[in-house]
Amino acid sequence: MKDLLGLMGKAKEMQAKFQAMQDEIATLEASGQAGGGLVNVTLTGKFEMKSLKIDPSLFKEDDVEILEDLVLAAHNDAKAKVELIMQEKTKALTAGLPIPPGMKLPF
Repeated sequence: MKDLLGLMGKAKEMQAKFQAMQDEIATLEASGQAGGGLVNVTLTGKFEMKSLKIDPSLFKEDDVEILEDLVLAAHNDAKAKVELIMQEKTKALTAGLPIPPGMKLPF
C-alpha cells in the first residue's frame, strides 16, 4: 500500500513537471534559414510561424520557385530545431523512467 501511495505521488509530481515543460516549450522560439541566410523563419514551440525575413535580392520574377523552395527549407529547418529542443527537454525530464522505446512524449 505504501508503494502505491508513493507511486501515485510520483505520478502527480511527473504530471506537474510535464505541464511546466509544456509551458516552457510553448514560449521557446527557434530560427531556421535557407539559401545561406537569404530566407529566415522563426517558429514558436507550437510550430507557429512568428516571423519570416526574405532578402530583397530574391524578389525577381523568374526566381519565384527558388524563393518558395527557400521559404519551405527555412521553415523545415526551424521546425527541426524546435523538435530537437523538445526532445532534449523530454529526455532530461524522463531520465531514469522505464518508458517503452518509441513512445513519444509529451503526449
